[in-house]
Amino acid sequence: MSTDERKATIHFGGNDFFVGISPSGHAQTIETDSERHAAATPMELVLIALGSCTGVDVISILKKKRQQVTDYRIEVNGERRQEHPRAYTRLFVKHIVRGHDVSEEAVARAIELSDQKYCSVAATLRGSAQIVTSYEIIEENPPDSAA
Repeated sequence: MSTDERKATIHFGGNDFFVGISPSGHAQTIETDSERHAAATPMELVLIALGSCTGVDVISILKKKRQQVTDYRIEVNGERRQEHPRAYTRLFVKHIVRGHDVSEEAVARAIELSDQKYCSVAATLRGSAQIVTSYEIIEENPPDSAA
């Protein structure tokens, strides 16, 4: 099995800030002052990474299944250990899908495929944290229907 090695570079910017440069060259400000809240912290970025990774998979699968999704968001909450290292022990990922006649079976299957097969971030975190997924489907009336 070959590896696909990637390299990020993190620069100390002074005043408790870091700037991370992704392997594709994108800059991300990172905050380490827990009182200032001027940028995302490393642990907040973990939540964003998990949510965006699974979101890309789920919306792609729903599009392939021709689901009429009008809005989609993912909420990710994490429980952390009290002692150091303050790792996440449980992560709760809630998928909120809005659309017209969206199939509950399609949503559940898309989430399952992402969680178990496609999402690299979930696969990376699963060894140290339990990942709990849920979903909500909000039915919207089609634009041409009478209210």
